[in-house]
Amino acid sequence: QGPISGVNREIPVLQCHGDCDPLVPLMFGSLTVEKLKSMINPANVTFRTYSGMMHSSCIEEMMDIKQFIDKHLPPVD
Repeated sequence: QGPISGVNREIPVLQCHGDCDPLVPLMFGSLTVEKLKSMINPANVTFRTYSGMMHSSCIEEMMDIKQFIDKHLPPVD
């Protein structure tokens, strides 16, 4: 599939990946982020890796997700 057009091309994406994930190797995360960058504005794609993280989450990842949500979504009243 080729690039996405219109307003969806500008959607911000945060992709997170542990560098020790035994189920989804980091290489697949890297390939996925490159594919995303070819489909939408690459400036809007952020790829974060977490040292020692397996197929799970960590506090640093949760903080990055919170910051991403706070930056890109309107506050809930």
